[in-house]
Amino acid sequence: MALQIEPGKTRIGWIGTGVMGSSMCGHLIAAGYQATVYNRTRSKTDAVAAKGAKVASSPREVAEASDVVFTIVGYPRDVREVVLGEQGTLAGVKAGAVLVDMTTSEPALAVEIAERAKAKGVHSVDAPVSGGDVGAKEARLSIMIGGEPEVVDALRPLFDAMGKTIVRQGGPGAGQHTKMVNQVLIAANMIGVCEALLYGYKAGLDLETVMQSVASGAAGSWSLSNLGPRMIADNFEPGFFVEHFLKDMGIALAESRRMNLALPGLALAEQLYRAVAAQGYDRKGTHALLLALASLSNIDWKNRKNA
Repeated sequence: MALQIEPGKTRIGWIGTGVMGSSMCGHLIAAGYQATVYNRTRSKTDAVAAKGAKVASSPREVAEASDVVFTIVGYPRDVREVVLGEQGTLAGVKAGAVLVDMTTSEPALAVEIAERAKAKGVHSVDAPVSGGDVGAKEARLSIMIGGEPEVVDALRPLFDAMGKTIVRQGGPGAGQHTKMVNQVLIAANMIGVCEALLYGYKAGLDLETVMQSVASGAAGSWSLSNLGPRMIADNFEPGFFVEHFLKDMGIALAESRRMNLALPGLALAEQLYRAVAAQGYDRKGTHALLLALASLSNIDWKNRKNA
């Protein structure tokens, strides 16, 4: 493809400067790329604006000023609006440019965007990520990519600035399907992490000492090592929102039904997370599952040290 990625020359557009997007865009700015950004809540662009980014008034305006436009927003409906809407990126982007959606979204929507972009001479890539707020801040995200090989290869310097594991999975939609695999893995594992910590607490163990034995063994996982300490410290602030995880599990369950695939473990996790949201923790981190499970056994987790 004709696009050559080069700091100081390639113009970057970024839509969605939330918990993860702000850090990710910041890495590109630090790498020398000029950025134009947009967020529905304008104040959330302050951090990247302080680093030199220009703030636009619409996704379309971002696209008009950019060679590569990244989006990382909340829901598939948001992706549809900011990419395909009247004031969306596809309406403003020029032929030869690239749209990169890093939102966890629907595989079918990624295919639709790719087809509509191609009709305009624009390239499209779906590139959802895993690693949470910590991975975003430390530029060690896992980036799962669907798109044409030559386009993905051209974008590699940009992905390298944000992530540590960058893998093309196939054509349009393949990145989103891979992210669904990732979320299925996390969903059941989170049940195990939370139940294990509850067991340790009820058995009278010191959980920080327990972590020294189990986190590095066969039972170890990213969720245990990274979120376990947060649970023990009663820190349930989001690295990834419960409400967004519910969205992801909903997409995976819908895809599984379409493929006539039974995923009872995922269905159970989704129901448990609905309980988390019902208890008012939908804007907390996914590890707030611990609080919902604790309530099933009448454990007041946050006040356990005073019990």
